[in-house]
Amino acid sequence: MKKRLFTPGPTPVPEDILLEMSGPIIHHRTAEFRRIAEEVQDNLKYLFQTKNPVITLASSGTGAMEAAVSNILSSGEKAVVVKGGKFGERFAEICSSYGVDVIPLDVEWGKAVKPASIEEILNKEKEIKAVFTTLCETSTGVLNDVEAIGKIVESSDTVLIVDAVSSLGAVPCQTDAWNLDVVISGSQKALMLPPGLSFISVSKKAWRKIENTNSSRYYLDLRKYHKSLEKSDFPFTPAVSLIVGLRKSLTQIREEGIENVLQRHKILAAATRAAIKALGLELFAEKPADSLTAVKVPEGIDSQELIKRLKEKYGVNFAGGQNELKGKIFRIAHLGYFDKLDIITAIAALEMVLSELGHKFELGSGIKAAERILTQES
Repeated sequence: MKKRLFTPGPTPVPEDILLEMSGPIIHHRTAEFRRIAEEVQDNLKYLFQTKNPVITLASSGTGAMEAAVSNILSSGEKAVVVKGGKFGERFAEICSSYGVDVIPLDVEWGKAVKPASIEEILNKEKEIKAVFTTLCETSTGVLNDVEAIGKIVESSDTVLIVDAVSSLGAVPCQTDAWNLDVVISGSQKALMLPPGLSFISVSKKAWRKIENTNSSRYYLDLRKYHKSLEKSDFPFTPAVSLIVGLRKSLTQIREEGIENVLQRHKILAAATRAAIKALGLELFAEKPADSLTAVKVPEGIDSQELIKRLKEKYGVNFAGGQNELKGKIFRIAHLGYFDKLDIITAIAALEMVLSELGHKFELGSGIKAAERILTQES
């Protein structure tokens, strides 16, 4: 039985990228690897839509999240953290572990944060040094309006830090144009790589804060990476094979063109959601991101049982709900290495399992709705 990933990380890796990474290992302190690193840096800037440096870390996205906290904030400083899902809560936990005074902005899971709520807090609390938010909250599938938030913090000394791990390369994210001081992403999402790399872009405003922060840091000290970037190098041993694969994936993204990549994700997301509605199911996210679709399970069905059957009977892997959403939703990813027929496969498997679990609908109605979108966009 074939295994098909429709989880929002890890996502499928193209065969040619797997082959690229399977070649003989090369030493990282060589001119050959520095040329690869230089090419990667140029294409990361293209992907992030920034002129500022983009640092690559050997870690999951959480490593870059921690680097953002430990490099930008000192113990006792205040930060606003948007808590609208699992990863907003993770930012708050990391901040607390470094002694940061967290001002939580609690948002109902499934809802997008209102930028005006952030502005209200900033007007009330004058000593806030950073605002943390997600672009796409992976646990709920919600898209937040970070462009509007960027306009709010632009003229202040407050640094805006955005978790774009599950959204960069799948939804618009114009780092410089939107005044996003720090943007974080990871390799196992829209970049079509295995887990193991994280990325963090840093604005000039954020660098000024980094230079004056007194928190302890060593391996995640971004100043070390910034200095090494001047020679297309790394301060510590990098994940060589993953970076070789990264060069390939970024080249493919650039050749397709970021606008075309984003449009492809938009079409796949629209087809998925049309299918979900045709099956009589309800979307969970108030404002869904094009990287994944979160769906409420019908009355009387446990999402964990649905996901288990999909995996064991059809080899199709969806993601479930986290924390308070466990058993209540399932999540279908369509970011990275996905095409139109992948969506048809996912919907077909979902229809069969829903039918087995007693949900009443006309078989094929979801596929038909998805095809209607996909054929219009061919």
